[in-house]
Amino acid sequence: MAVSSESQVEGGDGASGEVAAKTWRDTLGRIKRDTTARWGLYVISVVLVVGLYAFVDTYLSTLTFGAFDNYTMAEAIPIFDHPEHLPAPGESQPNQPPAFHVDGSLEYPLGTDPEGRDYFTRLVYGSQISVSVGIVATLLGTVAGTIVGAVSGYYGGRVDDILMRSVETLYAIPGLILIIVFTEFASGGERNIQYAIIGVSLTTIPIFARIIRSRVLSVREMDYIEAARAAGVKDRYIIAKHIIPNSFAPVLVYATLEIGVVILIVAGLSFLGYGAQPPTPDWGRMLAQSYRYMHSNIWLSIWPGLAIMFTIMGFNLFGDGLQDALDPRIDN
Repeated sequence: MAVSSESQVEGGDGASGEVAAKTWRDTLGRIKRDTTARWGLYVISVVLVVGLYAFVDTYLSTLTFGAFDNYTMAEAIPIFDHPEHLPAPGESQPNQPPAFHVDGSLEYPLGTDPEGRDYFTRLVYGSQISVSVGIVATLLGTVAGTIVGAVSGYYGGRVDDILMRSVETLYAIPGLILIIVFTEFASGGERNIQYAIIGVSLTTIPIFARIIRSRVLSVREMDYIEAARAAGVKDRYIIAKHIIPNSFAPVLVYATLEIGVVILIVAGLSFLGYGAQPPTPDWGRMLAQSYRYMHSNIWLSIWPGLAIMFTIMGFNLFGDGLQDALDPRIDN
């Protein structure tokens, strides 16, 4: 009975799988012992829980009160009120100060925006846009960049030249200009957040492609790769099962750090009007709407700014800890 070349290396795959599992167990142990990584993970967990709450609550309120209401829970006044208690569509309440101001009220912990909408509620609901866009855009760029870099580094020669010259051309275009131009043309001027996500992911592809390619150039010369080739294993199997898993550690570290960068980029796009559109709450959009009130109500700018800062800090701390955990030369 004929035995496929992939089957011939199953034993090796099992052994390498056990080694990989042990490596990741050791990595998780190092992360648990790393104070920087733990604090970063705490911050990320809080942000994700808040964003998940906002997503679930929005979904439930949509089911309960209808998807075509002119107001949403993101515009609730006050935070724990329900839509049927809100002002009629088109109406708004006067701006209210936060609880720590004179005449402030716990009903509005952080006050309200100039349109009378509870600021704490919009801050909470803004997290799901900012964080989800940052994660999705980074994930798309990571997947695309990993495939391009792995194929380029594995085959080399003309394939490498074509792919890497294309990547370098894309990398030479200023990121912000690329995102804005792509969003404008792809969305037909509607400035949809989905096109902004794709535009941001395009700017990250060259970075991830270059990182993994540099790693693949050394991994492809390993003995087990040569053995797989000699056994007649297909290239796509080698790339998927051996090359990428053994080259992915630096990509994972950089992806964690890149999420914070992407969140900042998305906030900047929303500030310029190319991200989430009103009335959708978004931290960058909240900054854009509040900068004109900086002299009279500076807290309108402080809260979304702090939310962006702490979220980015959480991902950066976790990324630094993950880098140390994946480095065998560092004993935590």
